Amino acid sequence: MRHGKRRMGTVAAEEASPLDFAVITRDRSTVAMVAAALRHRETMLAFQPVVQSQRPDRVAFYEGLIRVLDDTGRIIPAHDFIDAVEATETGRLLDCVALETGLRSLQRNPQIRLSINMSARSIGYPRWMRSLRQGLQSDPTIGERLILEITERSALTVPELVVRFMADLQMRGITFALDDFGAGYTSLRYLRDFQFDVIKIDGGFVRGVHDDPDNQVLTRAMVDIARQLDMFTVAESVENMADSHWLASIGVDCQQGYFFGAPTVHPPWNSPAQPHPRLHRTG
Repeated sequence: MRHGKRRMGTVAAEEASPLDFAVITRDRSTVAMVAAALRHRETMLAFQPVVQSQRPDRVAFYEGLIRVLDDTGRIIPAHDFIDAVEATETGRLLDCVALETGLRSLQRNPQIRLSINMSARSIGYPRWMRSLRQGLQSDPTIGERLILEITERSALTVPELVVRFMADLQMRGITFALDDFGAGYTSLRYLRDFQFDVIKIDGGFVRGVHDDPDNQVLTRAMVDIARQLDMFTVAESVENMADSHWLASIGVDCQQGYFFGAPTVHPPWNSPAQPHPRLHRTG
């Protein structure tokens, strides 16, 4: 029977479809590319502004988005590699580099607030935790200027651990954002128990929302839920004025997207300093 199982497994592997084989090969190549960039320190953050809905000329905070360079020197955005590496050791190292780079930016630029993405799998990872602890100790203002973003999908892998982790760091002033809200399957019970400070509404509901009755109903519901649970709202992927005006009209607190600015590896830190406003809900 044991040999039979082995033969069946071999046959199954050999009969994998060309598409399956291509996906496996692509993912391995992607992980290798990211690992090489980490070894050679060819990583950076691209910064995208998150603006106040009622005062879009004012930046509430910036999101620091991890980028890597491939072997040709091309800048590769996270959406091209994050799915392949998130559950791997390479993903943990990538989270560490993103956090360390973000903490340096906060230390050098006391006028900004900054959000950094992390996977729930990095909670308790020694280097990540050590980097966070050292960053908080280096500057007493960093905690209140740091926002950690965790996606729905990632948070649900270890929900109890995420709840404890957030409660501990929120006591030190750190803000937590639930990224891509609506894209996954967070139950209302988990949403209540997580107690995120910020909900970022997934761009799939935001793009074209001014002319989409179905997404309008869903987006209003998310804003109402956030307001009831005392959570701040950010709409992602805002790409035009009509969507922006509609989102502001229903009380979305802040907006992010190409309409306000693309991610850039050359942030405007040298512009006249402006205070980093606290997150205040509209309406």
